Amino acid sequence: MSDDFDRLVAEGAAEPVEGWDFSWFAGRASEERPSWGYARLIGERMADVRSGLDIDTGGGEVLASIPRAPKLLVATEAWLPNVPVASANLAPLGGRVVAAAEHEGLPFADGTFDLVVSRHPVATNWAEIARVLAPGGSFLSQQIGAGQQWELIDAMLGPHNPSPARSTDTAVARAAEAGLTVVDLRSETLRSEFFDIGAIVYFLRKVLWTVPGFTVEGYRERLRALHERIKAEGSFVSRAPRFLIEARKPA
Repeated sequence: MSDDFDRLVAEGAAEPVEGWDFSWFAGRASEERPSWGYARLIGERMADVRSGLDIDTGGGEVLASIPRAPKLLVATEAWLPNVPVASANLAPLGGRVVAAAEHEGLPFADGTFDLVVSRHPVATNWAEIARVLAPGGSFLSQQIGAGQQWELIDAMLGPHNPSPARSTDTAVARAAEAGLTVVDLRSETLRSEFFDIGAIVYFLRKVLWTVPGFTVEGYRERLRALHERIKAEGSFVSRAPRFLIEARKPA
């Protein structure tokens, strides 16, 4: 069945990874969604503020779903190929996109935004978020929890320990250090299921921090072992912890 393996891997390796649209996975992989409905929440919040910022917007697909935009709507994105994608998606809302990595500092004046949001940030610069929030403003974020895709990373790299930087305890502590008060914190562990090895290849290319430095050739034997496992068991299941955190700046 080498031909089947090679074909599926080639499909996953050929698909473009710009933007944050996961529709290609339809029928090939699935992931549960958190019960709190992040897109709905930010839609409700953005409708009630005058200024909003989305950090690590990806291709802007989630932010573009809000029904009504604030007067000032800005997004940042660090990966340059995503910037024009996000700009096109947010243009109908009057939003603009700034190429910026959060760890380098946010290129905005103190107290600019009533609401800052971020879905699955690579890292959270709590001090910068607190700085650009207006007094009484809120940071609302859906984040990746500790142990994200644990089983998939084990299959690619061998046994590992999750980073404590992804834990809810760390997030609460960092928020407090930045002078923010956590007013909401929820967490769930969700199920990810991959039905063919092409979906795993595409996932590892798109969510590139899962296995840093991933290439098909560099991990070909590991991929082949996973392919055989999927054929035998019907799918490969991994877990995806998520948490929602809302932190508020004192008025």
